[in-house]
Amino acid sequence: MTTLIDDKHVHARVTSLAQYFYFYMALACIAVAFLGFAPTYFVPMAAGKFPPMPVVHFHGLLFFAWTLYFAFQSWLAASGQMMRHRTMGIIGVSLATAMTISGFLVAVSAMKRSAAIGMTDEGIAFAIVPLSGMLFFAVVFTLAIANVRQKEIHKRLMLLAGISLLDAAVARWFLTFLAPPGAIGPPPVFITIPPAFVAYLLLVVAIVWDWRTRGRPHPVYLYGGIALIAVKLLNWPLSTTAAWHSLAGGILAMAQ
Repeated sequence: MTTLIDDKHVHARVTSLAQYFYFYMALACIAVAFLGFAPTYFVPMAAGKFPPMPVVHFHGLLFFAWTLYFAFQSWLAASGQMMRHRTMGIIGVSLATAMTISGFLVAVSAMKRSAAIGMTDEGIAFAIVPLSGMLFFAVVFTLAIANVRQKEIHKRLMLLAGISLLDAAVARWFLTFLAPPGAIGPPPVFITIPPAFVAYLLLVVAIVWDWRTRGRPHPVYLYGGIALIAVKLLNWPLSTTAAWHSLAGGILAMAQ
């Protein structure tokens, strides 16, 4: 009798975890985003030491709002409030659009600041990191909206989109503790690869969960994960090409 009761409790816990898995993953994304930006943004801002840069503050507000929105939407879906989840979807479309635009503007602003201190080429090279990241997020989010009626595809694409944004947060810890004293300007592009792979460990968690519950990883994680890693790895060699410097340099010239 005791064994039967224990089995029921275990089954109930497993069922609850399965139901709220994406909500828990969304909470993990919030934690990574907040802790990642704490030393370079949240703490200095609270202390009044962060420079008044409206475009950066607006950008930060949008991106952190996204993590909260993603968690709320995940909770609505997990708790069975699908009608409200769909109604709130239009907010996500508006928020993702604003994020894409602000991400572009912040990247251009960073190039301008690099040019102002005589590091134009370095700024142009590094711009491929945020711009390719925003492009990946926009494409994956668009695919998620296009597959909104395919629940298993939609929720995995949304998680993939959320995870793709976290490399910048993890990178702040690398820059805070590993950057050489007195370093100015943008870091080398290859420096962004290790933090990204740390952030992508959340995708590994999702793949393992699929493996245990479905017997195999979902194609969204396989193909999407390969694309995510490929974009990150290709940033480095592409950032040095004449084609990229011509493209990004043209954007910079129009912004000045």
